[in-house]
Amino acid sequence: MQHAASSTTRGSANPVKWIALLGRQDMPTDGIADYCLFLARGLAPQGIELEQVRAPWAEIGWIGALRRLRHESAGWRGQWVLLQYTAMSWSRRGFPFGAVAVLAVLRGRGVRCAIVFHEPGRQSESSARWIDQIRGACQDWVIRALYRYADKPIFADPLGSIAWLPKNETKAAYIPIGANIPEPPQRTDYFPRDRKTVAVFCLSAVPNLKREVSDIYHAMNLAAANGGQLRLVLLGRGTPEAQEEIERVFQGSSVGVENLGLRSAEEVSRVLGESDAMLCVRGKLFPRRGSALAGIACGLPIIAYAGAAEGSPLAEAGVELVPYGDREALGMALARLLTDERYWQQLYERNRRVHGEHFSWDRIAERFRTELAG
Repeated sequence: MQHAASSTTRGSANPVKWIALLGRQDMPTDGIADYCLFLARGLAPQGIELEQVRAPWAEIGWIGALRRLRHESAGWRGQWVLLQYTAMSWSRRGFPFGAVAVLAVLRGRGVRCAIVFHEPGRQSESSARWIDQIRGACQDWVIRALYRYADKPIFADPLGSIAWLPKNETKAAYIPIGANIPEPPQRTDYFPRDRKTVAVFCLSAVPNLKREVSDIYHAMNLAAANGGQLRLVLLGRGTPEAQEEIERVFQGSSVGVENLGLRSAEEVSRVLGESDAMLCVRGKLFPRRGSALAGIACGLPIIAYAGAAEGSPLAEAGVELVPYGDREALGMALARLLTDERYWQQLYERNRRVHGEHFSWDRIAERFRTELAG
């Protein structure tokens, strides 16, 4: 198996050891690997070492990967293994039956299996294409099989929002994900600049890219008309590919635009920590939206589309939700945020509070330790 860096323990001479089992590596950035790294840092002070192990099925094939896993897991009996599930981690085309085979090997070795569901259901739920419907049905079957045979299913979505789970669920646990960036220092200045900076962290691929850039343009122009000089900074996945569209749409606009592209986690933290607001327009905001969680970790007030965050801790944070697709409401909410210092500070403080209660890695690690105790 291919190992990634494991955590180091502090204050524990004989740490408990858990295994985080990952599938195919995502490129150019791997959010699941980053998730495990930050979780390891949160667990280390509690005397738990989390080691990343990758099942290299994409490199050596499924037969070779399962043989290697069976050999490697011979020494894992009684340990917790946290299998990280997304459909594309365990299949090139979204048919993730290999994850079930991996779970079977682990159970045969007598390990304690926790499945961390980064996706609680099928992808492309709204697609009408027959191949997507078949793919979705296969993903539904795999997710339910993993849930059934796991010792502890862990979801990154509130359990009440997952329609297929049994009523009065007691087996599964809800543990939010956190931001895969370092937390910046707490801000001490409010509205110190005449020129406000609005951040956009990550964009979708075609065909949604054009709609998202258009929504950003209309919101920024409306806010600029109501609130003075504005600067837009874009960074993260999807932004390098969107450069041509961004230049075309913002040509002649009074809004200053800077596209930073892919940056290190430390640089993302710095840029967001120095910004004044975030726009999230990649569809309806939902509890696992990593870009929004990064903004919350930085205290950054967020304007986003409603429809999926309600009933989750995300909705309690410093997030202003507007009707999905309503560009005017998006722009007016942004204008208010950038001109009303008291309102901005309220959202900033809500972010700090909710992050500490739900989304900090120390809190997430504590939840894992509690759920997997014994």
